[in-house]
Amino acid sequence: MKTYEKIAEKGNDTKAMKEFKVNSNDAGQRLDKFMRKALPELPLSVIYKALRTKNVKVNRKRGKNDTRLNEGDIVQVYVKDDFFDAASQNKARAVNTDIELDIVYEDGNIMIVNKPAGLPVHEVDGAKKTTLIDQAIALMIQRGEYRPDEENTFVPALCNRIDQNTGGMVIIAKNAPSLRIMNEKIKKREITKKYLCATEGLPPKKEGKLENFIEKDSTNNKVSVYDRRRSANSLTAITKYRLIERKDSIALVEAELITGRTHQIRAQFAHNGFPLVGDVKYGVRSRATVKYQHQALYSYKLSFDFESDADILEYLKGKTFTVKNVPFLEELGFEYRVK
Repeated sequence: MKTYEKIAEKGNDTKAMKEFKVNSNDAGQRLDKFMRKALPELPLSVIYKALRTKNVKVNRKRGKNDTRLNEGDIVQVYVKDDFFDAASQNKARAVNTDIELDIVYEDGNIMIVNKPAGLPVHEVDGAKKTTLIDQAIALMIQRGEYRPDEENTFVPALCNRIDQNTGGMVIIAKNAPSLRIMNEKIKKREITKKYLCATEGLPPKKEGKLENFIEKDSTNNKVSVYDRRRSANSLTAITKYRLIERKDSIALVEAELITGRTHQIRAQFAHNGFPLVGDVKYGVRSRATVKYQHQALYSYKLSFDFESDADILEYLKGKTFTVKNVPFLEELGFEYRVK
C-alpha cells in the first residue's frame, strides 16, 4: 500500500504525506535505510531532517533512525510537497525481449541463470544496454511474480556477479530474505563456485593452489597481482586449480574460487604464467583467440555446501548445479565433455 496526499499548512505552504505499508520484503530494515530505498527522490538531508523533526511516524508514533520495521507496520512521511510532486517509482528498465534466459534452476525464492558471454549482468557506467538482471525482472513481471507497484524497496537482485565476457551461472534472489541468506552464505564461503577455463601455456602442476595478493585500480577497472602484501589495499587471493586436458600449448583447467576478488582467476593465472585464452586485458592475443572471441572462462558448477542454518533456503543444502554446454570446449577442440 502506497498513498500520497497533500496536507494544508499555515499560509500557502503545504506538506505532503506519503504512506507505506511494510511488507515481508521490507521487514527487518532500519527505518532510515527503508526511507532511502523507498524514497530515492528525496535528498538524504531531507530524509534525516524529517526523522530529526518528528515528521516520520511508524504506526502513528515517532520513528527514529534505528527503528526496526516489522511486516504490517504503517510508515508515514511528512515533507514539503515540492519533493513528492516529481516522485519516481522504481520500475524495471525497458529490455530487449529477443534475449531469452537459459534457466538452470528456479523455485519461488531463487533463479539460477546460465549467462552467455557478452551479456552484462547489470548496468555499467550508465550504459543503456540490456542486462541479465533486466531480463530476469522483465520475466518475473510478465509472470506476475514481481509487481513493482506493490513493492516499497525490494527489487529482484543478483547474489553473485561475473564479468560481461565471462559465461556461466548467476544466482538471482526473488525476495529479500533469500537475498540476505545468499549474501551471507557467499560471505561465509558456504557456496562453492567452479570454473572451466582454457589457458595459454600449462599450470606448473597437475593440481595446485595459487595464493597471491590483489590490488584493484577502479579507475581502469583492472587489478594487479603481487606475491607479497604491499599495502592495506592488498587483498589475499586464493584459487585452487586442476589440469583436465592438454591440447598442444593450450590447457583445459578447472578453477575453484576460495576468495572472490575482482578478475581473480584471469589476473592470477596470467601472473603465474598461464593467461586465459582470449583475455586481452591480462593475457595476449594468439592464434587460439581467433576461434574464441571472449576470455575462455565459464562458471559451470555451483554447489550449496551450507554449514549453518539457511532458513527458507535450507532445502538447497547439498545440491549441485552444472552447465554442460560450455561453448569454448568444442570451439577450441577439447575432447572433455561435462557430465
